[in-house]
Parts: sequence; structure tokens; C-alpha cells
Amino acid sequence: MSDTASIPVSGPSLQTPFHNAHLAAGARMVDFAGWHMPIHYGSQIDEHHAVRRDAGMFDVSHMLSLDLEGFDSTTWLRVLLANDVARVARANVPGKAIYSCMLNKDGGVIDDLIVYRFDDGHYRIVVNAGTAAKDVAWMRQHIASRSFNVSLTERRDLAMIAVQGPNAREKSWLALPELKTGSETLPPFSGAQIGDIFVGRTGYTGEDGFELALPAARAAALWQALLDAGVRPCGLGARDTLRLEAGMNLYGQDMDETVSPLDSGLAWTVDFSDPARDFSGRAALEARPATRKLLGLVLEERGILRAHMPVFTAMGVGETTSGSFSPTLEKSIAFARLPLSTNADEKVEVEVRGKRLLAHTVKLPFVRNGKALV
Repeated sequence: MSDTASIPVSGPSLQTPFHNAHLAAGARMVDFAGWHMPIHYGSQIDEHHAVRRDAGMFDVSHMLSLDLEGFDSTTWLRVLLANDVARVARANVPGKAIYSCMLNKDGGVIDDLIVYRFDDGHYRIVVNAGTAAKDVAWMRQHIASRSFNVSLTERRDLAMIAVQGPNAREKSWLALPELKTGSETLPPFSGAQIGDIFVGRTGYTGEDGFELALPAARAAALWQALLDAGVRPCGLGARDTLRLEAGMNLYGQDMDETVSPLDSGLAWTVDFSDPARDFSGRAALEARPATRKLLGLVLEERGILRAHMPVFTAMGVGETTSGSFSPTLEKSIAFARLPLSTNADEKVEVEVRGKRLLAHTVKLPFVRNGKALV
């Protein structure tokens, strides 16, 4: 799930409950999607390595939690989303999460999001900051169109922080001992409400850890407790390189409303198994199967891969969608949308500043749980 900043966005800046803590920690702040957010606290590379090797924390309060309640909650989500929440409903495990795209009628991606199921009448949805207003408007329109018996509540009263890394859970328990009993056996990609703190064992870095949502009034104390436990503050810059290494799409770069999830490496999030489930965008996806494939690129020469660079393959021309230097691999890497017949372990050329440089394709991710996979 996305929401990092490659390019600061102009406009009025909102402040998260951790804003003063960022300033006190010496963060370099940028405007992203209308929010004043830290890009780094001195060294983006060091922050990246802290998450891969130990534990780092990211303010993700700019993202929006939505509480969905009502008799028709499961039915509505099955129509709204390309992935099928019936999978987690059948499992009947409170807090089980599912990742999905929310599609328009043409099969383009309005947003990618995470849904936690508490029971059939209660879910929590987490959406990206830059698309939050659009998402809520689409959802409310969708509810009204068929008079679903549900309510949708925006939880801007919550502060949210992601603690990620091989030591993230242990350091979270050191900072908040009351969480350990309720979260020690929490499976990956699930969540639990423990007192007034929601704990999700999810993330956007390819590392283990927690995403914590709690009343905004407790934000400053939580930040200090995590600092005291040895968790390093990390900004949006490290979040972007971490998610790139982990093979996780960024909304607005790797997919958007003009691009099908089938062309974005997200076919695994589209569930066609129930022919009676007419989710938004289904007809368009069935009428237009995948035409492109999302693969990773590793540059074999000196240079930095960025978005929107032409990629020349034996089967035609593609384009990079995200790219950067990988601190873990110490090489430049990228995602690329390539001709469908392109496979991993093929030589390609990328046009960088008017010059074609040699690279090779790889299956995503590049890095997972601190280990290089390519």
C-alpha cells in the first residue's frame, strides 16, 4: 500500500499529531498531499538501513482510517473492491486483513487500500493521503447508489505510526508493555484492538512490525517512548526506497485511474472466482486482459533509474514507473511496465539522459526481511 513522497506537492499543509516531534528531531519537512511531512532527519540512507537491520518508525497519520459498520458491510465491500473480503469472512478470524484495489468502471485504480475485518458488520479501511477525499466521495456515492445499510466514519481523531524492522515488535513492546499480551501471537497481515490502541501487523517496507493507531492526544508520549526504546525516526525518503526494494506499488506512479491492476503486477489482488460477484470494474477487466507486465530492473552500469524512462526489450519498448538507488543492493533499481512476453533474467536497455544503459529484469521483490533476493 502506498503513500510516500518522491516529489513534494505544493499547497496548504496540514499537520499530523507528531508534527512538533518531527521538528524537535531536526526533520527536513516537505509538503506532501497537503500535509507537512518529514522527508528525512539527516540521513535517508541511515534511516533505510535502520529499518532493514533494527527498527525505524514512520508517521503515517496523513493516511486516513475509516470505520465501516452496518448490516450490509460485507456485501458492500464485495461489490466495491476487486479483492473479495469473503475470503477473510470465511476464515472468521477477528482482525484479519486483506489488500485490494478499488476500481472505477473502466478498471482503472482509484486507490489501493487495506481492510481489516472485525466481524461481518464492522471493518476498518485504511486509504492513502493523496486520494482520501476522492476515495470517501466514491465510497459514499457507492453506498447511496444501492441504499446499502452501512455507515462510514472518518477517523481523523487518530494518530498513526508504523514501526518496522527485525526488532520492531520487541521495541514496540518495550515502549508499550501493555500491548505484548494482545499482540504477541498476532499473525502477519492482521490487526487487533488493545485498549485504545489498534495494532496492525502490516507495513510498507518488506520488514515485520506494527502499524499503531491511537488517540491523537497520546501521540507525543508514544513517540518519546519509542525513541527511548531505540526506534529511529524515519522519513518519507527512506519509506520510498524501502517499499521499492520490497516490490510494493506506489499509487500515482505504478498505478492510477488510467491503468489496470492486471498491468501493474496486481493481478493477485483481483478475485474473479465468484461469477456472481459483480464488483466495480469487473466487466472492463474481463473485456481487456493484461497487455503489460510489471517487472523489476537492476541497472548494470553507473546511473540512477527514475520514473518514465524508456526500456528497450527484445519484444518492444516499455517504461519505468518507479526507480531509485537501492541502499541494500548498492545498485540502482526500478519497476518497469514491459511487453507481456518479457520474462525475468532478460537483458534490456534503459534510456538514461539520452544514453542507453544495460540492465536486467528480475521478479519482484528485490529485498524481503532484510535479505537480497536478486
